[in-house]
Amino acid sequence: MIKDFIERNQESILEDLRVLVSHNSVLADDAEPFGQENRLVLDEALKMMEREGLKTTNLDYYCGYGECGEGDKLIGILAHLDIVPAGDGWDSDPFTMTQKDGFVYGRGVSDDKGAVIASLYAIKYLLESGYKFKKRLRLITGCNEETGSRCIKHYVEKEGHIDMGFTPDGSFPGIYAESGAVGGIIRATNSKIINISGGEATNVVCKRVNVELPVNSYDESTFNEFMRDNNIDYNIIKSNESIRLAVNGKAAHASTPDEGINAISYLMEGLYEAGFKDELVSYYHDKIGLTTHGEKFKANLLNDEHTIFTLNIGKVYKESNEICFTVDVRFPVTHTFEEVTDLMVKSLNLGNNRFEVVSGHKPLFFDTSTPWLSALLKAYQDVTHDMDSKMVAIGGGTYAKAINNCIAFGCGFEDDDNHMHDANERLEIAKLHKQIEIFVEAIKNLNEA
Repeated sequence: MIKDFIERNQESILEDLRVLVSHNSVLADDAEPFGQENRLVLDEALKMMEREGLKTTNLDYYCGYGECGEGDKLIGILAHLDIVPAGDGWDSDPFTMTQKDGFVYGRGVSDDKGAVIASLYAIKYLLESGYKFKKRLRLITGCNEETGSRCIKHYVEKEGHIDMGFTPDGSFPGIYAESGAVGGIIRATNSKIINISGGEATNVVCKRVNVELPVNSYDESTFNEFMRDNNIDYNIIKSNESIRLAVNGKAAHASTPDEGINAISYLMEGLYEAGFKDELVSYYHDKIGLTTHGEKFKANLLNDEHTIFTLNIGKVYKESNEICFTVDVRFPVTHTFEEVTDLMVKSLNLGNNRFEVVSGHKPLFFDTSTPWLSALLKAYQDVTHDMDSKMVAIGGGTYAKAINNCIAFGCGFEDDDNHMHDANERLEIAKLHKQIEIFVEAIKNLNEA
């Protein structure tokens, strides 16, 4: 049955994943709409779907889908082919998938190219076994989840919404609620900082920051003591003209900033403690500091029974006479986008420092007793025999917010440490096989729901 199918296909499963991982499908401007590598990886995914007998459609390289089944109702599986930047610190080439000790390594293996392959092989199994669909099923693969989900917005504009479905870009046994989000920029126009740059993406905790400062502008011994006391790795290069500092932290997803170490925040707080007399550094200390839940402007008071307020400063850069910090906020599901942005503008606009809202979306919330949610939960339980785990609420955002009647379901399991958005991203091969089993049952259950 399904285990025999997986055993027969395990080499082709990994080969297909290797092909997808070989594409550095970050957002780029060398081809519309999201870059040449995103176009190429979408072509590869659609070819794989065609190979398995799915009828494919390319929606202007925003996204594509493969369809099977028949009927008026539409089940959707939404996965993404784009990735966050690989960054440094890898033990192997992030775009040459490697295998070691039961894991595969490469950028995108767990977020979210592995899920594309697991979904495809679940559909392949059902088609080969002669399963009869009462509904249509589409595997929808987009190329812009990490940087705005314009791909699924384009899908909805062209094709409409789905009747039920899931995005395998979260965790099992499912996510019934997702925080709202605010993306913004803090712009500062009065600072003694000569130059500064750091961070790889807005939705990633900053792993490294570099800054150039005037000579004799802070107490070096106090700064060094602060870094040592907090176990922060750093180095200093001095010259007659300036001082260059590099501070290293630990990357993590912006929705779980406590799991990372923000190099920007430790740099700014270290300078504050070391007496660097600067309006921006003082502002950062007063409004952000080392906090990750907006405590310094009381945003943590918005926390509810489902989700909490989180704040991440992902990138910093100098642009003309401005120093800019990107802000990624996830806010609890019982509050509105307008309520949160009003609080942030009022709290973060001070002196020569301005916060501007760039993007955002409202929260997602489903009652867990909804029949098709129950169908997904049953699929997980039937395969894993785990009757204790419950659907959860998260601070992260997935494709589920971009389309009606969808939740995140898989592909992560409890206690997985797949280093998503960090170096050495990995996926346990046995867990990939388990995903396929669960998705087979999920599709069957949704077909009957």
